[in-house]
Amino acid sequence: MKHKDHYNDQYILDLSEKLSRAQPDFNRENFTSELIGNLEDKELFARFDFIVDALEKNLKGEYEERIHVFQQILGPELEQATGMFSFGWWLWPIGRYVERHGNEDWKVSLAFLKELTKRFTGEYAIRPLLKEHPKEIMDELILWSKEDNVHVRRLACEGVRIRLPWSEKLYVAIDEFARYSEILTNLKDDPEKFVQKSVGNNLNDLYKDAPEKADQLINEWRKTPSSKAQEWIIKHGRRNQK
Repeated sequence: MKHKDHYNDQYILDLSEKLSRAQPDFNRENFTSELIGNLEDKELFARFDFIVDALEKNLKGEYEERIHVFQQILGPELEQATGMFSFGWWLWPIGRYVERHGNEDWKVSLAFLKELTKRFTGEYAIRPLLKEHPKEIMDELILWSKEDNVHVRRLACEGVRIRLPWSEKLYVAIDEFARYSEILTNLKDDPEKFVQKSVGNNLNDLYKDAPEKADQLINEWRKTPSSKAQEWIIKHGRRNQK
């Protein structure tokens, strides 16, 4: 099944049921009537945006109240690094809503994304926050890079990639290089391959836009004892270098 095919009429019915339990005056009837039968001709992100449009019109309250509703429907955390698309895929439109509106209250959004990423991912939704509040968000991500939860550590890294697939380029890695370096340095010996890939992909992105900074970062790492994880990360980061 293609990703887009998950977001069908049954998905809308299931999501509307969850939202109605969390917010009894949610306009469930309007929400479902706007969406059911109208998704099949749309591609993945067009489906997300169509769903977000309907959420905007039918959820009650201001932004913080709506985030509280989303918080209530998140469900259990993933128990391991895998499972994001197996179990958490249904939350993608929720993340898309935060991606669109997150700067209405970036602190509320950031706290929510820390919980969202334990079930799915916040890597897209966090980027508008980084664009508007780079220093504040990066300072929080430095703390996240030390968290026990693998998904939180991974988001600290994945969200700041310059060339995240399916997303506009973001240059916070270069503009806030000291903070960015601290995040990657905290994760350079991470035991989880899920995180190692993200750090390596960050380096690979950095080599495309600021290779001297990528070399600078790796040279700093080389001043201290290495690890198997770090060597893999560096190799993965340099995979396109001649």
